[in-house]
Amino acid sequence: MPAGSPAAAPTATTRAELIELDALGPAGPFRSRNRLPITDVAGVALAELSLVPSLYVHRTIAALRAAEPLPAADRLAALARAGEAFATETVAGLSVEEYCHAVSRISGMPISVVRHATETTWRALLGAGRDARQARPRASVDDWHDPATQGGRAVWTRRGEVFAVHASGNHPGVHALWPQALALGYRVAVRPSRREPVTAHRLITALRAAGFGADQVAYLPTDHAVADEIISAADLSMVYGGDDVVAKYGADPTVLVQGPGRSKILLAGEDWHRHLDTLVDSVGDEGGTACVNATAVFTDADPGGLAAALAERLGAIPTLPPEDDRAVLPCQPAEQGAALERYLLDHAAGTTPRLGGGGITDPVPGGGVALRPAVFQVDRADAAQTGIELGFPCVWVAPWSPADGIRPLRNSLVLTALTDDDHLLDQLVADPTISNVYVGDHPTYWMRPDVPHDGYLGEFLMRTKTVLRD
Repeated sequence: MPAGSPAAAPTATTRAELIELDALGPAGPFRSRNRLPITDVAGVALAELSLVPSLYVHRTIAALRAAEPLPAADRLAALARAGEAFATETVAGLSVEEYCHAVSRISGMPISVVRHATETTWRALLGAGRDARQARPRASVDDWHDPATQGGRAVWTRRGEVFAVHASGNHPGVHALWPQALALGYRVAVRPSRREPVTAHRLITALRAAGFGADQVAYLPTDHAVADEIISAADLSMVYGGDDVVAKYGADPTVLVQGPGRSKILLAGEDWHRHLDTLVDSVGDEGGTACVNATAVFTDADPGGLAAALAERLGAIPTLPPEDDRAVLPCQPAEQGAALERYLLDHAAGTTPRLGGGGITDPVPGGGVALRPAVFQVDRADAAQTGIELGFPCVWVAPWSPADGIRPLRNSLVLTALTDDDHLLDQLVADPTISNVYVGDHPTYWMRPDVPHDGYLGEFLMRTKTVLRD
């Protein structure tokens, strides 16, 4: 833990006044006439978000494009200062604990998860330059002034100047990645999710206070009609979302799509009893909200017994409001929770419910509902349900045999493979639709900043060009 890291603190009390989330453009904070109330899981307004019009977006992107990036050393120093402020100081009028409480109540995320993401973001900003450079080809150099270019050398350069981010609101940790673009010299415009806009506002405020000018990083809340204009105005963009977002942007080479994870676990020739802790943790860590949570488990031995064991362990998780230090499960407003419950039960038709077959919503004190875990058993490895990913601990347990091959395992962000079949592992590692393969008893949520999550961000943002000089 970095020196001075925030320890788990008692839960903060609710603020009496609304949190004002102004847009942050080239002229500083901007409070628009079009403001959106941001409510918590009980429907109580906690914040007010300023939505900016099309003209404001285009003027901001133009200002970012016209600006020169800070010198590299200054960028890294500012990122480090911003990370420390984000995680330890009062920023935009919110102490760290007030921030964590607000995010927990607004997003329904357990407050322990928010605190952990706060520290993770600090670490990410501290190492943003190092982590971004992991993608640089070894044969290239960072700067054309490097003496190596006198004999001709590849130089790693930006593909553009302005990088836009359509952030998701399922987890505050998504904001730990895009600061790498600042480290590489991009100017960045972030459109926050209206589901959880507080983290992006806090981080960009901290970045500006640390030395990034108002023409280096911007906070652009918009309605859906204007959102696409941020993408079209920027040089490169990163967007988060489901299958609809993949269908919309997947063919655009200027857009990096962060779509569904559909992380999976395969047990082939392994006794699942020995790995039950890893299975349970993979499904339930971070409240089951992350793209790296396991949503399908395939086994060649006793899928019914495995499903029952998962149900027993996950069913013991208590229902608590998100701001409780002991909370594990995510919460949502009652209406949204009921809609998710209907979706789940409609799509679970024909399966064997082991947990959650009677519903997954449970009222919590203070309003809203917790999303209880769900475990369903399907009868085929290629059952359509194994591709369903939901924002709480929900897992589909399927039979698998070598005859099924790797087809049911494709399209996975992470695949944990518990097997000693080297030929099978060769196929899994070679498959282009599987982003990460963890061989052995490793949870699907394992990550480290210096290894790619869904490829390195630098692979998308940068390119090499040859420079030959006298």
